[in-house]
Amino acid sequence: MSASRPTILDVASRAGVSKSLVSLALSGSDKVSDASRQRIERAAQELGYRPNAAARSLAAKKSRTLGVLVLDLHNPVFAEILDGVQTEVRQHGFTTMLVSGGDDPALERADIDTLQQFQIEGLILISHRLTEAMLREVAGEIPTVTVTRDDIDIPRMDMVCNDDVEGGRIAVDHLVSLGHRRIVCLSGGDNPVSHSRARGYLEAMAAHGLSDHAQIVSGGLTDTAGYRAAKEALEFSPTAFFVANDIGAMGAIAAVEEAGFDVPGDISVIGYDGIRLAGLRSVNLTTVAQPLAELGRLAATRLLERLEKPARPAHHDQVSSQLVVRGTTGPANPSPTA
Repeated sequence: MSASRPTILDVASRAGVSKSLVSLALSGSDKVSDASRQRIERAAQELGYRPNAAARSLAAKKSRTLGVLVLDLHNPVFAEILDGVQTEVRQHGFTTMLVSGGDDPALERADIDTLQQFQIEGLILISHRLTEAMLREVAGEIPTVTVTRDDIDIPRMDMVCNDDVEGGRIAVDHLVSLGHRRIVCLSGGDNPVSHSRARGYLEAMAAHGLSDHAQIVSGGLTDTAGYRAAKEALEFSPTAFFVANDIGAMGAIAAVEEAGFDVPGDISVIGYDGIRLAGLRSVNLTTVAQPLAELGRLAATRLLERLEKPARPAHHDQVSSQLVVRGTTGPANPSPTA
């Protein structure tokens, strides 16, 4: 039989102090002298004592835990944003609890309810599919920050997002500078972020006098969706694809090469997001790169600020993307698929 776990009384006995002083020291109280704190921490370490987080939260009425809902655990975009969130909150002594609703609003709401049962102090939504009514309800119950979406404006709910319209324009500007005119947009499907990127594409095509060449093929945010959309879009004899995200762009490249065309010799492909995977030598994808970790850090900062001042007005942050040119875009081939 294994030995029982050490208790706060064991730490007090080893350090030669009272139980209450141990409790104060381990909770970070400034009422404990440095010498006593060091003695108590040394005793706790020697005994292998770990405070009961649930009991400590109950006593302090604060969990020092933030909930995070991630739209899709399979999409590296959200993982990289989450890295930024965790880097920031750890520096302030908070931990995170993670859930994913799997692109289902009802499941997302149920998962948020579960997080609240663990007495999270705030919530970060790294994208979501909640209805406006659901989001208003959630934001009314707990301090909430949304990341990547800014289409639902709610008082006292902070939003952090990328300027996706600008990003769509950046992609088209790059392709036009290479001589492309038959540029097809493979959209990310029916969601606010993809709509904004497609809008940027249309605005840029119009600005370059190419509205007659503008084509949008509805796809999705997976490699399979990008592959299918690209196969369909080949009928328009494109010289370039602007794809709504990097993962979709990888699927599009597979479709182009399967059809017997070269990337970028026959058809250029540009993605969106700037995930680390896109920079691998075997992928080498040109992309419109969001500052993903910065989005996460900024969201965490806004939430921590709201915990300090719950009644302050909502703060809306919008960051810019930058073009990262790699090997999947090049000069236009006048008739690659004719």
